[in-house]
Amino acid sequence: MRRTDPEGHGPVRYGPPLPGDGLPVLPELSAVLAAAAGRAEAQPVGGAPALLEAACGYWTRRGLPCVPDRVAAGPGAPALLLALTAALAGDTGDVLVPRPCAAWWAPYARLLGRPVFHVPTPAEGGGVPDPYALLETVRRVRAEGGDPRLLVLSVADDPTATVTPPELLHETVEAAAAEGLHLVSDETWRDTVHDPRETVLLSPAEMVPDGVTVVTDLAGALLPPGWPAAIARFPSGETGEHLHARVLDILTALGARIAVPVAAAAGYALDEPAPVTERREAAVRLHARVAAAAHGAVVAAGALARPPQAGRHLYVDLGPLREVLAEQGVGDAQELEDFLTARLGMPAPGGHRFGDDLGALRVRLATGSLLGGTDEERTECLKSPSPLELPHVQSALVSVRSAFDDLRGDAQRREPPR
Repeated sequence: MRRTDPEGHGPVRYGPPLPGDGLPVLPELSAVLAAAAGRAEAQPVGGAPALLEAACGYWTRRGLPCVPDRVAAGPGAPALLLALTAALAGDTGDVLVPRPCAAWWAPYARLLGRPVFHVPTPAEGGGVPDPYALLETVRRVRAEGGDPRLLVLSVADDPTATVTPPELLHETVEAAAAEGLHLVSDETWRDTVHDPRETVLLSPAEMVPDGVTVVTDLAGALLPPGWPAAIARFPSGETGEHLHARVLDILTALGARIAVPVAAAAGYALDEPAPVTERREAAVRLHARVAAAAHGAVVAAGALARPPQAGRHLYVDLGPLREVLAEQGVGDAQELEDFLTARLGMPAPGGHRFGDDLGALRVRLATGSLLGGTDEERTECLKSPSPLELPHVQSALVSVRSAFDDLRGDAQRREPPR
């Protein structure tokens, strides 16, 4: 059974950050943070009562009711996932993740010395393993003496920007529950679905209430990425009680507290007042339009990409252009990352950073880089009824289109005359 050990160019231990929204900080959030900046007391480990109440309200509005003693807050989702992995995998447990998956999931298991096994995802999208592949992986890991305990998944996915169909999610969650796996559902991107009327998003916690812990990084839709804050919702019952207590122990040992001003801003955002919801909805609309335009550009050039359904990114497979890229010295995902980052003038992290095979020519492109170079330009994008017609957005999309069209042109010139 092949683990996700680094290979090829060397260790890929740390992935790229979450795709930012590229927008200026909401003024109301800045005001809340500034008002709390003079407070000298420390936020308690796991979050103060007001923050936990706000988190409960946030989840209850999404059909996941909870109480404060089943919620914890931390300085970003990585801290919470590290604590959860330590609590659930212990000294002997193995961790399962989809292929591909968010770049920050696997490093925290490796940091704890726990094996990580990737499970293939189906053609419909990423974030959630194929149920039959999951069962086979569990069987093989156990046959080799392993002890799979934890499955991390995401119904709204980074890097693929897809949303898992409910029927597939049901099958995978049932398979995981039957094998005794605890699920950690990363729902960072659930509030960034591009078309909520046409896309059904379900949480695994709705299906297996006593076997799923939900983690949400507020940088997904509520806070700027530089203000680290995340929340975790634990299962009900005795299992959830023990896990919550153990995670708080680990967070205490790490000193993993949210800064008081950031906690104040997080509580305000989780209450979802009108300024926050209006900004979030406007940002989702903007990034959906830009992602659709970028998707059209790369597909027209002969690359493959699933239509983005959530988030601020898309995942592109340049396998059909492999021969042309080889002439440019590009033979794997790291070389493709270097090539496209230089060609596009924006980060283009390779698929190997998300657990994909190094030899696969895949990259994640983020839409925040296409909104302009100044706060004024980005604010104009947010307010414009036709952001794709703004000169700076047009220029950025033309650069993407030109870079991929050049590859397509080279491929066409290679084809023999008919």
